[in-house]
Amino acid sequence: MMVLVSYDVNTQDKRGQRRLRRIAKTCESYGQRVQYSVFECALDSAQWVVLKNRLLSIMEEEVDSLRFYFMGNNWENRVEHHGAKAVPNLENDTLIL
Repeated sequence: MMVLVSYDVNTQDKRGQRRLRRIAKTCESYGQRVQYSVFECALDSAQWVVLKNRLLSIMEEEVDSLRFYFMGNNWENRVEHHGAKAVPNLENDTLIL
């Protein structure tokens, strides 16, 4: 399944800056960055559970936010891209986990 992960981390202090780096690095392990704080992740059910739990353990709910959009298996027909930074197809490329 394709999951779009979006996050907003309060970076007013060093702890927030560290959380931002940790969340981005975690997302990079499971998908590809398509915007500064947005990742497309092609996951199976087990990977989804691990990713979600990792991200929730990093974030601070009082000041940060995470959003997950479930695009399903037919996601290519639901995404339209225009402009710079064309993104390769996650289904055909290998990501290192």
